[in-house]
Amino acid sequence: MSPVTRLVEVRQNVFKQNDLLARGLRERFERAGVFVLSLVSSPGAGKTALLERVLSQLGGRYRVAALVGDLATDNDAARLARSGAPVKQITTGTVCHLDAAMVDAALADWDLGELDFLFIENVGNLVCPASYDLGEALRCVMMSVTEGEDKPLKYPTIFNTADLAVITKIDLAGAVEFDWSAAERSVQSVRPGLPTLAVSVKTGVGVNEYIAYLESRRAVVREPAAG
Repeated sequence: MSPVTRLVEVRQNVFKQNDLLARGLRERFERAGVFVLSLVSSPGAGKTALLERVLSQLGGRYRVAALVGDLATDNDAARLARSGAPVKQITTGTVCHLDAAMVDAALADWDLGELDFLFIENVGNLVCPASYDLGEALRCVMMSVTEGEDKPLKYPTIFNTADLAVITKIDLAGAVEFDWSAAERSVQSVRPGLPTLAVSVKTGVGVNEYIAYLESRRAVVREPAAG
């Protein structure tokens, strides 16, 4: 057996095990009635800033919590905890993504039945997270205007696996001469029909629309159980 064949087999086994565990997580989330959203982006796109704002605003109406993945430090978790929501850090070391086993372990002492929304902020990376299902109901991929309009063309896999695209830092769009039409063409050429929202945490523009979208998706997911 060649080293390449062996590597392929190992990777296939890793993905299979992750998918099985993610399936179990998804079933647990559905039984508990918690809507799980994962956030993916490259470093610096604004995941934490937006999540902090969302946790603060949703916290008055829903029971919310967050898991935060990072290679090192618990800086983001400490920042998100200012919202008053339960937050847990997952430190991955040299691993450039979260996987279902990490999420499962982090949730060991949490009662999912006490939550309405659970947010999972992945490690800043647009490559590795695309291959790992975390049992989420919705995957949100984020890109900032400072990263350029062709991000989806450079990282098509993560956009293909996403349920929502969010363009962040739109208060800087004019300064960086961001081309909205080109960005939308890039998104739609990779994933036709993918919903796209635009937000600025600094000015608040689009944040309420983003939250309303999450609430509407949660309502749809819960509809069969309510019936």
